[in-house]
Amino acid sequence: MLCRAVCSAGRRLSPAASTAGSRHKHSLPDLPYDYGALEPHINAQIMQLHHSKHHATYVNNLNATEEKYHEALAKDGCRFRCRRVSALVCTNVLYYSGKRSTSRKYLLHLTVLSSSLTPVLLANIGDVTTQVALQPALKFNGGGHINHSIFWTNLSPNGGGEPKGELLEAIKRDFGSFQKFKEKLTAVSVGVQGSGWGWLGFNKEQGRLQIAACSNQDPLQGTTGLVPLLGIDVWEHAYYLQYKNVRPDYLKAIWNVINWQNVAERYAACKK
Repeated sequence: MLCRAVCSAGRRLSPAASTAGSRHKHSLPDLPYDYGALEPHINAQIMQLHHSKHHATYVNNLNATEEKYHEALAKDGCRFRCRRVSALVCTNVLYYSGKRSTSRKYLLHLTVLSSSLTPVLLANIGDVTTQVALQPALKFNGGGHINHSIFWTNLSPNGGGEPKGELLEAIKRDFGSFQKFKEKLTAVSVGVQGSGWGWLGFNKEQGRLQIAACSNQDPLQGTTGLVPLLGIDVWEHAYYLQYKNVRPDYLKAIWNVINWQNVAERYAACKK
């Protein structure tokens, strides 16, 4: 009876259970330009499939995975906690039986015992096994959503050329020149094995720009600590329909549509 009462209270008061139904759902962001706006450098067919199919799939899968994760958090682990109560109660029954305690004294002790256990019993750890099992899907689909949301704003039909102001000065300081920076990021992006991303990021601890590569959909900040400024998607779905398997040609073309204003705004924001 004590077990059922405590477990019932745990279900009523579990924070995860009370918020699972009202959580925020992610949505596919609109592109700030038409699918054909980046032609001839990236054609409309690629952009449409990339945005409306690939990115949308990451968003849908992320929402589904988070739903499962919240359900796992909401599970109150009643069976585990009931066993713990039963074990503790049995131990104390044996103890007081050995001491030949009165029934009144035993009931008083049991009341104190159950009261002291309440915070532990209501501390809901949920279904940890499922939570752990869902981590790869959260990382992959969450990273896919984060990366593409940055990528679309990093591109513009009015892009290309070189950055200006503080961003250009920082690039010259940390890479020697804009041309050297461009060559290095291109080489790192071309060199990604399989699928992934090439990134320009900001290292807050060192106060400098850094270039990095991430595999698959690994998010830059979540895996390296660098704040993402400019991302180049080198998954084949980003270029194959136009450039086939010649990734260097795609990397050469994409510099013509880089939105340096957006990159500069990101740089200014992360320095605050």
